[in-house]
Amino acid sequence: MPMNACTGALMTCTFGMAPSSLNVLPTGRIAVEGRPMANILDIMPIVNIPPFGMCTSLANPTVAAATAAALGVLTPMPCLPVIPKPWSPGAPETLAGGAPALTAGSTCQCQWGGVVSMTLPGPMRTQSN
Repeated sequence: MPMNACTGALMTCTFGMAPSSLNVLPTGRIAVEGRPMANILDIMPIVNIPPFGMCTSLANPTVAAATAAALGVLTPMPCLPVIPKPWSPGAPETLAGGAPALTAGSTCQCQWGGVVSMTLPGPMRTQSN
């Protein structure tokens, strides 16, 4: 059974230099251990998907311009993810806010060529002995 993602889930981008945490607005959402559950439409830059530190993709115009100015030496620039399509795959049998829930292993594509992956979907129950 796939693990549903929620606010605080850890994400990485293949062209990003740092991990980032998913943000889910709590409006009309089921809570998982007190955190709003994500769906495949949670793709808004900054609101849902914060930057991944610096971007290293030459498809990103700011990286390309900085690299050209540095005579071809790759020059990372601040990340601003642009996600044109929903996460895939979701969990169609589980709805969160009216859309399929986001799960561990889901990915989405950044306009600049990076693949954003859900690496840790959210809260994990821990018990003390």
